[in-house]
Amino acid sequence: MHVTVDVKGEATHELDLEAVPTTDATTGEPTYADLLREIDLSPHEVSVLVDGRPVPEDQPVESDHLTVLRLIKGGEQ
Repeated sequence: MHVTVDVKGEATHELDLEAVPTTDATTGEPTYADLLREIDLSPHEVSVLVDGRPVPEDQPVESDHLTVLRLIKGGEQ
């Protein structure tokens, strides 16, 4: 499955879910946190939304489109 990750105010990423390494030994399926790692984001600095609703980052990916909102961004220099 191909997944579109829309980081609001930044880039949109297209990922092949089968190519994403997983850290979930229970299911062996990539989680939302695994997708975030692929685009160099930490689950601690963003919220993941599916259909406008937050999803837990440790949940297996079940949607082909998600929105990422940054909660923390670097300060001004």
